[in-house]
Amino acid sequence: MALRRKTRQRLAVDAALLVAAVSFALPLMWLLLSSVAPDADLRVRVPKSATFDNFSAVLTDEITFTPMLNSLLLCGGATLLTVVCAALAAYPLSRYRSRVTRPYLLTILFSTCLPITAVMVPVYGLFVQVNLIDTMYGTALFLATSQLPFAIWLMKNFMDGVPLVLEEAAWTDGASSLQTLLRVVLPLMGPGLTVVTIYSFIMMWGNFFVPFMLLLTPDQLPASVSIFTLFGNYGQVAYGQLAAFSILYSTPVVLLYVVIARRLGGGFALGGAVKG
Repeated sequence: MALRRKTRQRLAVDAALLVAAVSFALPLMWLLLSSVAPDADLRVRVPKSATFDNFSAVLTDEITFTPMLNSLLLCGGATLLTVVCAALAAYPLSRYRSRVTRPYLLTILFSTCLPITAVMVPVYGLFVQVNLIDTMYGTALFLATSQLPFAIWLMKNFMDGVPLVLEEAAWTDGASSLQTLLRVVLPLMGPGLTVVTIYSFIMMWGNFFVPFMLLLTPDQLPASVSIFTLFGNYGQVAYGQLAAFSILYSTPVVLLYVVIARRLGGGFALGGAVKG
């Protein structure tokens, strides 16, 4: 009886996992099939004759190349700023104990729960007053600011895994706190930096609302906003071109993960550092 119960439970879990897998697989299948279908619609079906006309239609400066370059500049600069500021902010939180450390960390965690739409109206007014509206660097600054709280939280947790004795040894050799951070702590927490970098870049890469509100010039719009050009009037959508553009749009994120994912499985390289 117990064996039958375990079998039913296992079958129920397998069925639930299968449903979840199908739920994720169907949109991906539609994306791949519709991108090469001459008459794509919302149905998931194999096209009678594959074509690359959808890719040819979107591979233009106006639709793809210029917006993708804008996205790379915008998200790349904001990610770099986020990682640098997160490392500088997380280091004292990880190494120095104070009564305000825990309330400060809880405040940071709470700020990650605020919806971006709740702050966009005052941010827009502020950007107008300081002449940052319709500027790439101003938009990148706000993207970095909105992503910084969670990046600090992640970075601090990774820094906690680096032994303090390694820094004390560097201090004994005459290194300053900044040199210790750059030459000891950050190299040893490479997987942590990778996680923070990938997470920050992905969250900014898929952000539509912020650049849509803060950038007004069409030549400065990133790919997350230029996708509007694939939606016509009266509810008409070029589904084939939309699928093709979506594949091209996701390519940089996939390549970023493939290039640096090998660092995620190695863990912290502390094995030989703490010996002797």
